[in-house]
Amino acid sequence: MKSEPNSFNEAMTVSLTPSLVLEYLFCPRFIYFMECLNIPQHEEHRLKVQLGRKVHENKQHINKDYLRKKIGCIRKEISVYLSSPSFRIRGLLDEVLWLQDGTLAPMEYKFASYRERLYRTYKIQLTLQAVMIEDNYQLPVHRGFLVFVRSKNYLLTVPIGEAERYQAKKVIDQILEIIQSGIFPKPTKSREKCADCCYKNICV
Repeated sequence: MKSEPNSFNEAMTVSLTPSLVLEYLFCPRFIYFMECLNIPQHEEHRLKVQLGRKVHENKQHINKDYLRKKIGCIRKEISVYLSSPSFRIRGLLDEVLWLQDGTLAPMEYKFASYRERLYRTYKIQLTLQAVMIEDNYQLPVHRGFLVFVRSKNYLLTVPIGEAERYQAKKVIDQILEIIQSGIFPKPTKSREKCADCCYKNICV
């Protein structure tokens, strides 16, 4: 088992990525195996990960200007690396958009079909991106956008308010607690996820 941080200051310097947050939402034990035991996940063997990467390889085939025009985008930055000290999060955003109403918004591409529901993972990911944008550009973010590539680039608007920020911060704190305490967390309640888990042979 990985020992606890050498000091309080070391514990406070832990910085998370949105990808790590998504792994936690898939199953909290991912954090324990990856961050406490330093066991790599060999994600190249996971089909869902490979499919997820495919969308980023093929984004150039999407009519992104058309999508941006639909939502009143007047300026954009692509592949932007940002961080948020307040949330202790850092990562690469697909797009940062400036909108006509003076607000900013993240746009995220998903190699997935839209199922007429917004998954919690997507909402938290966009919320964390919103926080990073606000911390760096000092402009408000009230919504984010998801593009579902496998549904003919269906564009979904996701409101981002204080309730969403509170839930995202709660998830961050739960992840940091696992890393800093080294406590083995309970597994996901959705045991069907175990079939696609690279740690299934060592998770007991």
